[in-house]
Amino acid sequence: MCKFVKRLSRLLSARHADRSTRMSHLVDVQRFIRTLAPVAINRQLVRIGADSDGGYLVPDDFEGLQVAVSPGVSTEISFDLGMADRGLDVLMADASVPGPPLQNPHFHFVPKFVDVFEDDRNIRLDSLCKMIALDSGKDRILQMDIEGAEYRVILDLSDEALKSFRIMVIEFHRLDLMFSSFSWQLIRATFQKLLRYHHVVHIHPNNNVEFDSRQGIDIPRVMEFTFYRKDRAVVIPDGKLVFPHSLDRDNTIGKPSLVLPACWQ
Repeated sequence: MCKFVKRLSRLLSARHADRSTRMSHLVDVQRFIRTLAPVAINRQLVRIGADSDGGYLVPDDFEGLQVAVSPGVSTEISFDLGMADRGLDVLMADASVPGPPLQNPHFHFVPKFVDVFEDDRNIRLDSLCKMIALDSGKDRILQMDIEGAEYRVILDLSDEALKSFRIMVIEFHRLDLMFSSFSWQLIRATFQKLLRYHHVVHIHPNNNVEFDSRQGIDIPRVMEFTFYRKDRAVVIPDGKLVFPHSLDRDNTIGKPSLVLPACWQ
């Protein structure tokens, strides 16, 4: 009987410790999400691209932008066309397609996936950026949707290349894995790196997928983040942001809209 009581006591203690660990992890997630809340800036956001999936909100600050880097190519290239219309070279990369669906004199296509190593089918983001050198005083803009590879690609990116992006629009996938203590480390490190030089100025949940909830924390599984380099931004401390933004559009027509949860605002 004594052995049974001791075994039961150890089991209950282990369960209590596990619960305490999970609760502590959720507190860490909640605190970190607050650091990702978009800030109000002195420039208005404009929509570039389609009126559904493929369109993104970015700060109206295009003077001096020279190159748009666009890993991940599909049949929807309205954002890339918007950059080309503004006179930017558009550097596209994807090994899953033979090229962009439309030709444009500003388009430069590389038939490789962007990843953290290089071979016949893969290229690092640093190497992709170097394919078109920047003129003095010029900047890049990044639009990246690479289906989950964004975390390792960003962590692999050099500070020099990161700082060359005045504006970044990145679609993050499986953000619900923040609830996993293992994946959480990778996701947090990725955003911490981005926040060194850039502010989050907009977040738009993709309504094609739902969100997960734990203890009052709501995490949409896929969201589009807009980042703006800190040296270009004047933050308005008491600026009021409204979600969804008047220019936001659902990614998937016919599915319920997904509003950015309050814990992210």
